Amino acid sequence: MSTRIETLDPAKTTGKSKELFNAVQSKLGFIPNLIKVFGNSPATLQTYLSLGELTASGNFSNKYREQLALAIAESNSCNYCLSAHTAIGKMNGLDLEQAQQSRQGLASDAKDQAGLQFAQAVTENRGNVSTEAINAVKAAGFNDSDILEVVLNVVSNTLTNYVNHIAETEIDFPAVEAGKFAAIK
Repeated sequence: MSTRIETLDPAKTTGKSKELFNAVQSKLGFIPNLIKVFGNSPATLQTYLSLGELTASGNFSNKYREQLALAIAESNSCNYCLSAHTAIGKMNGLDLEQAQQSRQGLASDAKDQAGLQFAQAVTENRGNVSTEAINAVKAAGFNDSDILEVVLNVVSNTLTNYVNHIAETEIDFPAVEAGKFAAIK
C-alpha cells in the first residue's frame, strides 16, 4: 500500500497504534491508508489526531477547514490529501466546483478567498509572508486569532502532505491529481 514506509495491517497491530486505529475505526467506519502509515509511530499518529481535534475546536467550520486543506494540498501537490479532502469536503457541503476553486485559492465569499490565499502563501513561502499578505487577510475580516488558526491548519495539513510524499501512500479515496481539474457540468 505504501512503497517506502510500511502500511500497517490493523488486524496485526498492537499497543498504542492499535488503540488509536480502533478510535479512528469507531469514528470513520474505516482506517485510511494514511492512518495505517502514521501507525508506525504512535507519537506521530497521536500528534496528527490531536491536531485534528484542535483544528476542529477552532474558529472555522468543517467546510472551511476542508477548503483550507484542499488549498494547502494543492500548494504541496499532495494527491492523497487532494483525494481525501475532496471526498471529505463533499460530506461537509462542498460541491466539485467549490472543491476545485478552493484548490486554486478561490471562493465565492471574499473573506474565505482571502483566507485560502493566505494559507497558500504561508505554505508556499514556508511562513515567510509579507506584511501586505497579512494586511490583506486582515482587511478581508480575519483577526489575529483567525490568522494563527490558518497557520495551525497549514501545519496540520503539511504534516499529512509530507508523510504522504515520503511514504507514497496508496490513495484509498476517489483519485484527484494536483494541477488537474475535472470538467464541471
